[in-house]
Amino acid sequence: MDSPTTATAHAPASIGNVAVGFDVLGAAVPGLVDRVTVRSIDAPSVRVEQITGRQAEALPTDPSKNTAGAALQSLRDERSVEHGFAVSIEKGIPLTAGLGGSAASAVGAVVAAEALLPTSLGPDALLTHALDGEAVASGDRHPDNVVPCLYGGLALTQSVEPPDVVPVPVPAGLQVVLVRPNCSVATRDARDCLPDSVPMGDATAQMAHLGAFVAGCFRDDVALVGRALRDRIAEPHRAALVPGFADVQAAAREAGALGCSLSGAGPTVFAWCKGEATTHAVHEAMTAAFASHDQKTESWVTTISAQGARVVETE
Repeated sequence: MDSPTTATAHAPASIGNVAVGFDVLGAAVPGLVDRVTVRSIDAPSVRVEQITGRQAEALPTDPSKNTAGAALQSLRDERSVEHGFAVSIEKGIPLTAGLGGSAASAVGAVVAAEALLPTSLGPDALLTHALDGEAVASGDRHPDNVVPCLYGGLALTQSVEPPDVVPVPVPAGLQVVLVRPNCSVATRDARDCLPDSVPMGDATAQMAHLGAFVAGCFRDDVALVGRALRDRIAEPHRAALVPGFADVQAAAREAGALGCSLSGAGPTVFAWCKGEATTHAVHEAMTAAFASHDQKTESWVTTISAQGARVVETE
């Protein structure tokens, strides 16, 4: 049978940081995906053929400035791939929303490209190339969105060189509320507002939060998870970038959320919930709080996806 020359991958949205794990913890969420199609070409180069979908006109077609293009170029260069790649992207994940859209395009591209190679590379090998793509958008090789998008689930990145990804179990019956206000926050801008150093007390508290959070997930102890789902590192500095954030967070907690914080750099806000009635109440409370600050919203009630990016079609 002839090897495929075209492959299409679906790459899911993700929640970066998950409040307690700045730059090292992330969770994949189903429902929102980028659809990335990669085609083998004879020319030894990478080109971006087409970008459609959400805010497509805002994305660069120069492969060196596009996360999918840069990821494919990294793959070609480091794996000595003789042929080239042409990539087309259908954006289903909104841009500058804190939902890992730039990471999804990069991950989708390398997962699709792997299907066109004579041997499988596996996620650990693909990770480095996807991170090279992510760096084009965010300025550095941050794994908190790339890793869950590639591996799926809730994942802690112990190291990227070499790859050391630790899957973290998700508490049974957990639901996730995502509410995106009608504003945008660029990842680079969100990083620029962070201080160069963190006070010892905040660093110590955050280490305790992360340790307790992971322990709570492994023990399926949602009460412990709820006590630990706090951010002392990024949220205090980024909250001002999202209109009404403090009121939205307070409303979510009052409605019964285990925790509520920024999804990645924001402006999307996520809440972890247990139980249908509580989830519904949290969703209503968050959207109402944003509305009180004159923010129209887009929202989703979802879960954490055990599955990361995958090939859905080959030709």
